[in-house]
Amino acid sequence: MQRRQLIQSMGGLAGVSLPFASVFAQTTSLKISHQFPGGTLAAGDFRDRLVRRFAAEAEKRSKGALKFDIYPGSSLMKTNAQFSAMRKGALDMSLFPVSYAGGEVPELNIGLMPALVVSYEQAYSWKTKPVGVELNRVLQDKGIVMVSWIWQAGGVASRGKPVVEPEDAKGMKIRGGSREMDMILKEAGAAVVTLPSNEIYAAMQTGAMDAAMTSSTSFISFRLEEVAKSLTTGRTGAYWFMLEPLLMSKAIFDKLPKEQRDIILAVGAEMETFALEAAKKDDVDVASVYQKAGAKVVDLSPATIKKWQDIARKTAWKDFGAKNEGCAKLLVLAQQTL
Repeated sequence: MQRRQLIQSMGGLAGVSLPFASVFAQTTSLKISHQFPGGTLAAGDFRDRLVRRFAAEAEKRSKGALKFDIYPGSSLMKTNAQFSAMRKGALDMSLFPVSYAGGEVPELNIGLMPALVVSYEQAYSWKTKPVGVELNRVLQDKGIVMVSWIWQAGGVASRGKPVVEPEDAKGMKIRGGSREMDMILKEAGAAVVTLPSNEIYAAMQTGAMDAAMTSSTSFISFRLEEVAKSLTTGRTGAYWFMLEPLLMSKAIFDKLPKEQRDIILAVGAEMETFALEAAKKDDVDVASVYQKAGAKVVDLSPATIKKWQDIARKTAWKDFGAKNEGCAKLLVLAQQTL
């Protein structure tokens, strides 16, 4: 009604009314969901801060045409439902660990493939190398747009002894974080527990789980130092690297004007520097957090990482490559970056 009155007051001229109609039509409000604790632009889990920075900058560049509502802590929908919701266009955006959708899209298990990525430099090289191009194609075919590449190293928090060498895992109940990570744990003699990272605290607190693998940031944000007596960090190297990008529904993305699509992709790419610096900082900070809580903190040596990699090569990698043609292709391309 207000728009109609405004256009009529301008005389109804095409040259005047169309710009006003265009401005109104292009205002877009998007919902961003994630499983991590909420905070502010300046404080809290860096993944939540990244989403808030992204939203603020995209809104600024679009002069308010793009607006965002952020739902941390899986407050909008359950963690594992977010990927399917984006594919259907029922959720606009999510910062989401791609391996969580591995049951739906097997190729995405490569996002948490044990010892396939062993450094941040290698991880971020994927974006412009054939493996990244192919992974982007897989996501787009499934209705998902990669907005920001985000990688995180991780380790193991334990209620008892540190889990460093493969033999340390024998007889323990451990959460790996992906089907493939679970495979190397089983090969090492552990029993595996499957659940999202925001449910680790309760499982460790009750004794339903002895140890958990997750990112350095999640070790801090979910306060696992309160239920852990030891921590194996990823600060000197890791065999646990997770691809946890900012994703968008392609159905929603494709409906946006080109100017808004360009802004989303440009700002998303710029967030990657912040993500890399924040992840590396948390790899160091997590050690201090756990030491202050009285936990024993240990690091991984290159020789130990290779032991896990050898197990992964004959179990998880082999299994992944045999799943389908797409998985086999991604595995070959990823190994080219080692």
